[in-house]
Amino acid sequence: MYELVVHVSFCGAHFLRDYEGPCANLHGHNYRVEARITGSRLDRAGMLVDFKRVKQLVEEIVRPFDHRVTNEVPPFNHLNPTAENMARFIHDRLTDSLKPLGLQVVSVGIWETEKYGAFYSSPAE
Repeated sequence: MYELVVHVSFCGAHFLRDYEGPCANLHGHNYRVEARITGSRLDRAGMLVDFKRVKQLVEEIVRPFDHRVTNEVPPFNHLNPTAENMARFIHDRLTDSLKPLGLQVVSVGIWETEKYGAFYSSPAE
C-alpha cells in the first residue's frame, strides 16, 4: 500500500458558536491542511497520483474559505467551524473526488496554529 501526503495553506477567520472563551470572538488563522491518500496501484509513470492533482483538489475545496469569514460560507453558516468539523468536511469532499480514481483518503488534518490541529480519519470498512 502506498501513501501520499499533501499540504495546502489558506488564511481565514471564524468564531465558535456555543463556546465560552476568546474563540467565541472573530479571529483568524493561517490554516494548514494535511491530506493523506492511499492506494495499492501505481500508474505507468510509477505514481499513485500526481501530488499536483491532489493539491489542486484540496485547493478547490478550501478556496471558498480563503480570506473569508468561514461562518458565512456553507456549510459553516449553520455548522460550527471547529477544526474537527472543517477536517471532516474537507475529508468527505476529497473522498468524493478521489474515489473514482480508486484512491482512499486516509485522513485529513487541519492545523489552526503550529501547536493545534484536528484530524478526521476514514472509518474502518
